[in-house]
Amino acid sequence: MNNFEVVIGIENHVELKTTSKMFASSQVNFNSPQNTNIDPMALALPGSLPTVNKKGVELAILACNGLNMEIDSLLRFDRKSYYYSDLPKGFQITQNFFPIGKEGTLEISVNGKQKIVEIERLHIEEDTAKQTHKGEFTYIDYNRSGNGLVEIVTKPVLRSADEAIAYLEALRETLLYLGISDVKMNEGSLRCDINISLRPFGFKELGTKVEIKNLNSFNNVKKAIEFEIKRQSEMLLKNEIILSETKRFDEQSQQTKTMRVKDTAVDYKYFAEPNITPIRLDEKWINKIISKSPELAKDRRKRYVGEYKLSEKDANHLLTNYDLAIFFEQTVNLKVDPKKAYNLITSDIQSSLNTNNVEINNSNFSPKKIAEIIERLDKGEISSKHVKTIISILGEKDQPIGKIIEQNGLKLITDPKLISDIIIKLAENNQKMIEENIKTRPERVEKTLMGQLMKETAGNVSLVVANEILLKLLNSFK
Repeated sequence: MNNFEVVIGIENHVELKTTSKMFASSQVNFNSPQNTNIDPMALALPGSLPTVNKKGVELAILACNGLNMEIDSLLRFDRKSYYYSDLPKGFQITQNFFPIGKEGTLEISVNGKQKIVEIERLHIEEDTAKQTHKGEFTYIDYNRSGNGLVEIVTKPVLRSADEAIAYLEALRETLLYLGISDVKMNEGSLRCDINISLRPFGFKELGTKVEIKNLNSFNNVKKAIEFEIKRQSEMLLKNEIILSETKRFDEQSQQTKTMRVKDTAVDYKYFAEPNITPIRLDEKWINKIISKSPELAKDRRKRYVGEYKLSEKDANHLLTNYDLAIFFEQTVNLKVDPKKAYNLITSDIQSSLNTNNVEINNSNFSPKKIAEIIERLDKGEISSKHVKTIISILGEKDQPIGKIIEQNGLKLITDPKLISDIIIKLAENNQKMIEENIKTRPERVEKTLMGQLMKETAGNVSLVVANEILLKLLNSFK
């Protein structure tokens, strides 16, 4: 493997977050029953004509801007002609000759080193139907047919599986926080094809390219690349010929398997789409879209570390879950300590969400309730142990925080007179220990009395109030 340079290019299909399809009126919904989101265009019925989804174009512009691309203000579409059972028209509407975006970049970090990944193009197109093969039959679901996509293609500039994963993570994060797509690989809204070849170090000419299609997780991307690097390097060392193939990654065997060998180039007979005339996009409209662009994840990361004082590791952990990150920011905006909010959200709250199999936006949690819990904790009204119980109860039933505390007896003893009486009684019982240590080892006295106080109250006392009273009492003995 050390004899050869790895050359990787990545193609991603990203499903746009629109309510209707790219060139038709039927809705986009992943969870709809099969063949319910259909229309004449999706089924290629005679006489059906395409119309361009304005929202889809806006999202493509946002993606181009987020990836530092040159944006073509003249929107043009082409036909990619081929026959397959999931493409009823016999052609796909796409952008072959004039992509809306080109010459982009995305910065990645691998093992502490920064690298700029060059992106060749971003173009708009429509999705195909979904096929399910069962025995001798193939079932087709046209719900996905015509959904809006952008295809994002890098230049062959990646040099390892780690770089490929870093790029995919950065791309996913960028598109997610821009609101382009929900980028869920398990639902097919982010799909990944890897092109990989090897060449001797110092050679400029590329080796024979092998394409690995439809990788459905970052873990499988890494495994597929590493397997293919090993396979190709062993073949080259034996002077064996590497074929130009389209392959898939088989999870069971952890190997890439041949789907088809590319003997000749496929002729898609591209030509300009006759039913969509070129559309000149107003520059003011483009700039208006860009001016309203959501904050990028990389900028949020800087803010989390610089303004909120989170560690970079904590910031990265939070940013992997968009909804959780937004919830965190809404909580912090209520003047809550960011570190306390982060700890509570990513521990007890996230654990409750996992237990109840619910997303934060569909849960009983709200930033206002979390802010109230932290405020009560800071005031010494409840303990960290109580917080866990409150979160667990709230996760299952929507109730006011005060009601949960009262009904479950979670309130700490905060009455200064009651606490003072208990501490004075404990001090009288430990008079000799106090006299022997108050001047030389005051911390021992404090620790002993506090420990006995916690035992006396079964840990159900406000540490904030108790500490204040205990320190005043000990100062009076000095």
